[in-house]
Amino acid sequence: MTIRSLLRGLPVLAHDMPSFDPAAAPAEPLPLFVEWMAGAIDTGVDEPHAMTVSTVDADGMPDARVLILKDLDEAGWHFATSSASAKGRQLAENPRTALSFHWREQGRQVRVRGIAAPADPDVSRADFLARPEGSRMAGLAGRQSDVLTDRAELDRELARIRKRLATDPDLVAKTHTVYAVAPHLVEFWQADAQRRHVRLRYRRTGTGWEREQLWP
Repeated sequence: MTIRSLLRGLPVLAHDMPSFDPAAAPAEPLPLFVEWMAGAIDTGVDEPHAMTVSTVDADGMPDARVLILKDLDEAGWHFATSSASAKGRQLAENPRTALSFHWREQGRQVRVRGIAAPADPDVSRADFLARPEGSRMAGLAGRQSDVLTDRAELDRELARIRKRLATDPDLVAKTHTVYAVAPHLVEFWQADAQRRHVRLRYRRTGTGWEREQLWP
């Protein structure tokens, strides 16, 4: 059996999914996103706050990775990373960012395109201190995405940082940064088993948001 035939034999959108009436959608995307997120949580979607964050490097090549949504408010969709990481450096050069949520169990996707900006340093500090110990240790170790030639070196560095945290539990990584993505476009995608998918796009205008239904 070839990988192609194996993939072609997998079921797609073969489970029950909720309906979505764009005519009943709110005038702005944020309340609808909160409604969909709450629905994903209530129905037991695994890690519904996980999202793909896409950036662009200096050569114009896209880059993507999965991060956790930290907050959502009028400033936009929030995530955290090190400003010294690959994505942090990419955002410093080009703040254009895309976010993608996929809730398979509900056949739903949300796509966000916008501009990422660092939050207030106090917000980043509070976010860092609220993270689990292992996450704080990794952040303090730094060097994210650098080449690791010896796994033992990582273990030694984490052991050193654990000792530092024992004496200074409020230690914060200087590069830890919360970013808020201010959206320009937000699309809500509801799958349909017959491929009559429902797509509603919010496009920011000078006076607010314009809603547009899209072909599947």
